[in-house]
Amino acid sequence: MTRSDETNVAFACRALLKESIRYAEMGWMRGTSGNLSLVLARDPLRLAVTASGVDKGELTAADVVLVDGAGTALSGPAPSAEAELHARIAAVAGAGAVVHVHALAPVLAAERWPGGVPLTDVEMLKGFGRAAHGDKVVVPVIPNDQDMRVLGDAFETGFRADTPALIVSRHGIYVWGTDLRQARHRLECLEWLLRFALATSAEHPERGM
Repeated sequence: MTRSDETNVAFACRALLKESIRYAEMGWMRGTSGNLSLVLARDPLRLAVTASGVDKGELTAADVVLVDGAGTALSGPAPSAEAELHARIAAVAGAGAVVHVHALAPVLAAERWPGGVPLTDVEMLKGFGRAAHGDKVVVPVIPNDQDMRVLGDAFETGFRADTPALIVSRHGIYVWGTDLRQARHRLECLEWLLRFALATSAEHPERGM
């Protein structure tokens, strides 16, 4: 790893540690679940990713890994296997940051709408980067798989540039943005939207969304 890489990773560490603690406190990264990434370079693609098997509320600088465009570690401890999917999302979507958490609402929504979660005519959609009215959003849902190439292919098949999120059924959700802050705002708004969809669907099952 070059001195420039070390400087970039050190900067990324501070941002990733701060965000990880926030999500852990919200209960969205229980145990050692979830992972975050920040793109450091595009050509070649380089990402800083949180390490595998670590409590995200207790991360240290040693728990952030530099990976390449295939999600392979270039330094430090082993990254999560999901680093490969982070890299795939960053490459395909042009994302600057990817957030993966295990919040409950997305997993429940994927059970209710396994073909994709429909959302429309809710003001909070503006916080997700879509219009509040007349804009039907469908958040993609893909089956879980332990092979990240399978997940990456499924993500790419259903990818839409205007929908920066992916739910992996019975697993969790990925949301991305130009940076960690935008990804966080989108995730927070989308999690609210999914809870709203579940609640209104339960109250009026004939409506769906």
